[in-house]
Amino acid sequence: MRITSALAAAAIVALTAACGSGGGGGSSSSAPGEPVKINFLSLAWQKESVAANKQLVDEWNKANPNIQVTYVQGSWDNVNDQLVTQFAGGTAPDVIHNDSPALSGFATDGYLLDLKDKVPAELKSDIPQAAWDTVTFGDGKGGQGVYGVPFLQESQVIIANKKLLDASKVRIPTPDNPWTWDEFSEAAKKMTEGDSFGVAWPMKSPVNKTLNLALNFGGTFFQTGADGKTTVKVGPEEREVLQRIHDQLYKDKSADTDALGMGTADPLPAFFKGKFALLPAGVFLRQQVAEQAPDGFEWVTLPGPKGTTAQQGAVSQTLSIAQDSKHPDEAMKFIAFFLNGPNQAKLAKGDWLLPTSQSAAADPAMTTEENGWDVATASAKNLVVAPFLKVNGFDEWKSKVATPVLQEFYANKITIEEAAKRLVDEGNKVLERYQR
Repeated sequence: MRITSALAAAAIVALTAACGSGGGGGSSSSAPGEPVKINFLSLAWQKESVAANKQLVDEWNKANPNIQVTYVQGSWDNVNDQLVTQFAGGTAPDVIHNDSPALSGFATDGYLLDLKDKVPAELKSDIPQAAWDTVTFGDGKGGQGVYGVPFLQESQVIIANKKLLDASKVRIPTPDNPWTWDEFSEAAKKMTEGDSFGVAWPMKSPVNKTLNLALNFGGTFFQTGADGKTTVKVGPEEREVLQRIHDQLYKDKSADTDALGMGTADPLPAFFKGKFALLPAGVFLRQQVAEQAPDGFEWVTLPGPKGTTAQQGAVSQTLSIAQDSKHPDEAMKFIAFFLNGPNQAKLAKGDWLLPTSQSAAADPAMTTEENGWDVATASAKNLVVAPFLKVNGFDEWKSKVATPVLQEFYANKITIEEAAKRLVDEGNKVLERYQR
């Protein structure tokens, strides 16, 4: 989640170096009478988030002299490659921060501990089942296991220029009554005037945004047959969002085509100048808007549009325990503290994301109107496990097939029929290799 170019600015401390100095859970053990030592790999990268992580580790260490946690800084840029090496060498950290799509392969290979019987009841009941579904995978033996505790999620919202929104006199959507896609399109048309557009769709990385929003109309993009094989599906449900975005770009001409090749945050300078009124984006972008907006610029957060449902696909940030950890019970005690309601609220605030904890979501810091936290937090109720994240081979399909095809479609270089055919035909060739 959010593995963007901004992550290159994160502090990167090589995990292998940390493990070489006793940083690996698989190789550390405590002598009698000494405190248990646990290594916690964190991928926090924003200044506020790193500070919140370190503060919680310090609080734990002061309160638990017999279980001491060492904070190890990692990076989203290379974490999974690092972990492959560490798991193979028995030097993985005890507690591992990652995101839910990465857990499936590590779980199948036996590198992560199944937590389904280890999560304390209070923590388990505080997190909705939809979030637990994002970390539930086959255990490689015909059963299902829980391979992480989900704690932060991202939803898609619309960030709006308040002055242009108010001037258009359109209905202001609320979490309980969001715009339909038809209303969203009409609003964008009303806000298109002269050199200004109603909406910008930055589609440099179009796959996750498209597939997550496709769930508005029940589009899943994959189906599993009676033979257990997964194939790509691009039917009417999957085409809805593709066609609606395309119509905004070329039929209504209410979307700024100049934004298509941009990354998520790239349109902000033009947004601040009034080049367009609406910017669909992940909730985390609110931080950069709040920090970079010029004096006097007013903006609001609106809920994402609704199709037949308001559902969106969810990816969770997670904490897992290495299978080889010598101190799994102590590691779980630390996780239960780290991810309790008040602490999840701190972590979500630091990362500008959504806590999975229901008690954290009720925290006043998560429900204030300031910087759109009320709308952002309310959007969590629409998150469901993204079906495509459980597809073996999805990452290759995404990078080699879906990204170039969707870029060409949104650039109006191919028709929706051509896009659908290529997504299916080329995609099934990729998936076939993972199902032999």
